[in-house]
Amino acid sequence: MFRPGIVEPSAIETRSFEIIDEELSPHFRFGPEEHAVVRRVIHATGDFEFARTLRFHPGCFGAFAAAMRRGAPVICDVQMVQAGVNKAALEAFGSRALCPLADAETAEAAKAAGHTRSIEAMRRAASFGGGGVLALGNAPTALAEAVRLVVEAGWRPDLIIGMPVGFVSAAESKEALARGEAEPVPFITCLGRKGGSAATVAAVNALLRLTPSLAVEPR
Repeated sequence: MFRPGIVEPSAIETRSFEIIDEELSPHFRFGPEEHAVVRRVIHATGDFEFARTLRFHPGCFGAFAAAMRRGAPVICDVQMVQAGVNKAALEAFGSRALCPLADAETAEAAKAAGHTRSIEAMRRAASFGGGGVLALGNAPTALAEAVRLVVEAGWRPDLIIGMPVGFVSAAESKEALARGEAEPVPFITCLGRKGGSAATVAAVNALLRLTPSLAVEPR
């Protein structure tokens, strides 16, 4: 019968990151901030492919820090992302995680318009004003609509973390983000079909850990 050699929670996490770093270091070179995000995403997913597919806008770290230091919200595409983001860390910055998808008004408006609740959630988020960090891990239509609102409606969220998973429009929506179609809004994304709530939550929580040491990007 198998018996794990390490059972203490913090020791398990420490050893996990040691293994990730050992396997990453011979093959990939990241800056310290990028490395912190990549290793957290791999830790959450068990998938080293993210080391190859993750893409970082050069202004993403400073933009996140600036958003947190003024208490801007993290706007999530699904409740799973909202539930996973570190609430205590957000509260320390005067921020909170929102999920417009869960609002009754979103469902009613989406049904009337004949499109996804995710599209309607992004439209509601844009109507809030004041920016915010988008944490999109589930719905490609949310990411595509966020990019459209940036381009066509002048929406300016602080940062788009766009990593939806799926087979219909997931890869295409992330490719558009990686090409810079949402300029001047910074982004973090991953190429291909993979992504998901766990990867997105891991990226947000890594950024929250980094923020006290990050320089603020002018808005």
